[in-house]
Amino acid sequence: GLDGLSPVVLGVFIVAVYRLGRASATTVPKLIMAIMAAVALAYSPLGIVAILALAAAAGIGLFHSRRFGLVVLTMLTALLLVVHLAPGFPSAPLSPEVQTPISPSSAGLAKLGLFFFKVGALTFGGGSMMIAMIQEQLVHQWHWLTPQEFIDGLALGQVTPGPVLVVTAYVGYKVAGIAGAGVAATASYLPSFILMLIILPMFERVRTLGWIHAAMQGVGPAVSGMFAVALVRMAPHALPNPFAVAVLMGTLIALLAWRISAIKLMLTGAGLGVLRSRLCSFPGVQGTLRHICSN
Repeated sequence: GLDGLSPVVLGVFIVAVYRLGRASATTVPKLIMAIMAAVALAYSPLGIVAILALAAAAGIGLFHSRRFGLVVLTMLTALLLVVHLAPGFPSAPLSPEVQTPISPSSAGLAKLGLFFFKVGALTFGGGSMMIAMIQEQLVHQWHWLTPQEFIDGLALGQVTPGPVLVVTAYVGYKVAGIAGAGVAATASYLPSFILMLIILPMFERVRTLGWIHAAMQGVGPAVSGMFAVALVRMAPHALPNPFAVAVLMGTLIALLAWRISAIKLMLTGAGLGVLRSRLCSFPGVQGTLRHICSN
């Protein structure tokens, strides 16, 4: 079933990024910020956290106060240079090339919980940013999960209630069993409760602060750009054969032209995946439909 479900999930996220981009990158400066964030994630040593911080500073400079934004951007740039150049700094590694992979067995529940607490605290734009951060660090940098395992987790999460919670629990389980699932799920949502307890008493006052609104205008396009990069990296693993490509094309058409609900498409994709597996299990069919049955 996952053979047909993975391309559907990819299609759902592609449409989500498209709609997020249309909503957030509404002007030329915002579109440029989205492109720059995507390029920075794909080709620079900067990580997601650094790019989000720089995007927020750029948003302050563009949409609130040029002088204040320039000061914040300069301070952030100086801090990133210190972090990148100082070998003894705890967070010195900023890129996959210079980070040493950490095996799941040596990670421990504390490191797993700390990672997901950071993910929960730095999640903007809903679950899409959380998924991008998990993919960037756990799959590409630490290699705790293979790309296919990560896609399988996303696929399972999309057909269950609370998809983001399911994905975090799935990742935690793959790394450290039942205890890891509990720690990952709890840690990813804990920052939300803490922030709400702090912010709720002064929510109206904080919401009207001009520099916060401007910072979010910078973060929004950056999120859509970085999530697009995450989808590009995911695509080769979600589309291993012509069958998956066809399912993806059908998903995009159904979502954009016919506006069929995502859950119906996922159930259809899962059914098509099961049907393909059954058909390809017959020796005669494998030869006749070798393109469909290829992995």
